[in-house]
Amino acid sequence: MTATAPDAATRQSVTVLGSTGSVGVSTLDVIARHPDRFTLFALTANTNVRLLAAQCLALQPVYAVMRDERAAAALRAELSAAGCATEVLAGADALCTVAQCPEVQVVMAAIVGGAGLLPTLAAVRAGKKVLLANKEALVMAGGLFMVAAREDNAVLLPIDSEHNAIFQCLPGDYAIGTHPPGIRKILLTGSGGPFRQWSAEAIAQATPEQACNHPNWSMGRKISVDSATLMNKGLEYIEARWLFELQPGDIKVVIHPQSIIHSMVEYVDGSILAQLGRPDMRGAIAHALAWPERMDSGVAMLDLITTQTLDFEEPDCVRFPALPLAIEVAFQSMGAATVLNGANEVVVDAFLNRRITFPAISESLMAVMETADYREPHSIEAVLELDYYARELAEACIQRRASR
Repeated sequence: MTATAPDAATRQSVTVLGSTGSVGVSTLDVIARHPDRFTLFALTANTNVRLLAAQCLALQPVYAVMRDERAAAALRAELSAAGCATEVLAGADALCTVAQCPEVQVVMAAIVGGAGLLPTLAAVRAGKKVLLANKEALVMAGGLFMVAAREDNAVLLPIDSEHNAIFQCLPGDYAIGTHPPGIRKILLTGSGGPFRQWSAEAIAQATPEQACNHPNWSMGRKISVDSATLMNKGLEYIEARWLFELQPGDIKVVIHPQSIIHSMVEYVDGSILAQLGRPDMRGAIAHALAWPERMDSGVAMLDLITTQTLDFEEPDCVRFPALPLAIEVAFQSMGAATVLNGANEVVVDAFLNRRITFPAISESLMAVMETADYREPHSIEAVLELDYYARELAEACIQRRASR
């Protein structure tokens, strides 16, 4: 039996944190297909005035938030000149405000990096339905984050295609944050990135443009570099550890170059359940927005006849040492994961700005992890202090390399 869509009086009000990024843009595309289900409360961005202005003019949210104060002033002037009634707010506190407003039912947490932690946590503490695309929130503060979700009755739904796939392969009554019954292993798939078939010598000469040229997915620059180093898979490994309450040995990374199977769950009876689909984030977004129902995502159906091969292989941890480093950190301590994440953001930015080579990303991360103090943070304030400390360590490492 097909569920009846809600009428206009019962539409869900949505805040999109990070609406100008790839996940945010895809979210708005899905929402626009279902005006009877959703209304936009707030859109947020960092500095992309042009795109956020276009989104506001087209979609008329109640609020628009720019983290950067100057960008907010520019946006305010542009919307005012166009006669748009959207109110413009500025600063990090405003991000938290629009994430926890009583009028909001759903928050898409799609801000990239550690900057997304506090507004995502604000939505969790307000008991919202949180669509979690900001993996760093769990990598940095997994234990504290999951406790907050339980205490404040937030509904967490994963948006990363891999974690969303795992969620879809678990029993219908499964609750995020608990150990799935009857599983033997989570099989976390990854494409292998743009350098999967490159030699170590070629990888050593890789440019930012080549690292951002992903063969299957259209993503932002930071996550594209993470995919190239396989650090993205490592961060997803840590995220899965918290989302599904896993133990060492419960997760295996599998390289799947076609990105058709988004992840799998292996059960104790020998069955393996897989979720298949085109490499398009709108599928996972639509699943989470409509959950526990289903709705159109705009993604074309997968044609199994023309999908000729599905290949699988072990990840190469020699050419891509960031992956085993993240796997080692996953069950070491929350503090170690916080340090790894903060340092990674700094070294990836350095690579994108041509301050370091591609191999220096992993080399710098290993140097930071060898010297860092993994004191365990017992509060979000302590997490943020540790994140700042990790970024300073990483920057110092980059400067030492430059002075050689």
